[in-house]
Amino acid sequence: MNVFVHDAYVAGDGILHAALFGLITLADLRGTPEVAEGELMRFLAEAAWYPTALLPSQGVRWEAMDDTSARASLVDAATTVSLEFRFDAEGLINTVHAAARYRTVNGELVATPWQGRFWAHEVPDGMRVPMKGEVAWLLPEGPSPYWCMRIMDIVYELAR
Repeated sequence: MNVFVHDAYVAGDGILHAALFGLITLADLRGTPEVAEGELMRFLAEAAWYPTALLPSQGVRWEAMDDTSARASLVDAATTVSLEFRFDAEGLINTVHAAARYRTVNGELVATPWQGRFWAHEVPDGMRVPMKGEVAWLLPEGPSPYWCMRIMDIVYELAR
């Protein structure tokens, strides 16, 4: 069964549209501060795959938490997000955590702890990035993964 998901943060607005076979809408969220915040968080977490977006010159503010973690904050228009990045012994991102990210429960948006996990780092096209990952809601009964991925191929166009 294929579910097509359009996940975006554009000009201060968050968009999440999921459709079964691309035809039957399963979710259509947009136009609220909560959706904008969630989509900007997703952008920040997914920057593990385009690490130059995590540089301070790109607007990310970093604050050390301890020897293996730091808080990254990003501001765009009226939306501000922060995520805790945790690093392994080699300094590579292994988890990204949010104390609260909005998810839909019975038609309502509910702030819920959330995390992304990354592993199998490789150096395709000159960038060290994780080739496998998973995101999950951290529920009282335990993690509830809802997206797992494996990059098959990735190409970067670096400025010359």
